[in-house]
Amino acid sequence: MTNSEKNLLNNLNESLRKIREKNALTHCITNSVTINDCANAVLAIGGSPFMAEDAEELREVVTIADVLVINIGKLSKNQIESMKISSETANNTNTPIVLDPVGVGVTELRNKTTLDLIENYDIAAIRGNISEIKSIAKLVGISDESNTAKGVDVNIDDIITEDNLKANGDLICALANKLNTVILASGPLDILSDGETTVVIDNGDEMMSLITGSGCMLSSIVGSCIGGTNPFEGSLVAILAMNIAGEKARTKVDAKDEGTGSFRSYLIDYLYKTDSETLINEANIRIL
Repeated sequence: MTNSEKNLLNNLNESLRKIREKNALTHCITNSVTINDCANAVLAIGGSPFMAEDAEELREVVTIADVLVINIGKLSKNQIESMKISSETANNTNTPIVLDPVGVGVTELRNKTTLDLIENYDIAAIRGNISEIKSIAKLVGISDESNTAKGVDVNIDDIITEDNLKANGDLICALANKLNTVILASGPLDILSDGETTVVIDNGDEMMSLITGSGCMLSSIVGSCIGGTNPFEGSLVAILAMNIAGEKARTKVDAKDEGTGSFRSYLIDYLYKTDSETLINEANIRIL
């Protein structure tokens, strides 16, 4: 492990302390399918969830929020308008915005909504699967490669592996640099970049992809962690906490011969039990 990688891990203790101390008010405009899971994940990591969507109150809510999380998983005209009002207010109040571009690349509505948000508002972090990240790269003109995701899931041809890791890392770094944001592409291997430092995270468990909402939960806790620290460190804490919780949940499920329903509950349990010692000792990261 390099000195730079050791420094990243050593900073986790202070980052998690700040996140838990801040108890960031995390305003989520999110997927109605997974909204309860997102709220519980935010509480478990140490944030305070707020799930407002009505245009009449959004300016007031964002003004007091520590972070805004936008998830386009289940779009409607009213929700898109709420996203724009919230984003405008967030930029006016210097409130960081986290964008989860669910299914971008699948439909024109999702492409247009994502592009509108990226072009018109300052986004602190974007969290998506690699198919979604590649679609954004194509939309903003830094790549001519994209594969349509399987609905809201990653295209199998896009999955990050050791063989394509360098190419995907370079693309994510370039996109983060162009958009002046932090990019987190999650999958079997996760890649995090702020345009200067690019980190690979090799933690997690395949069962996380077998429950609805693991990505939505991750984006929500990215928000809570950013609300308590900064976009890069917050995103790193969030992905490590989520993935290590997933590993521990899978171990418990297997030991008790249970399934995905129990896994979901254990995942929240282990998010709640996250501590810096566990993050530092069990993190498997490297800088590209």
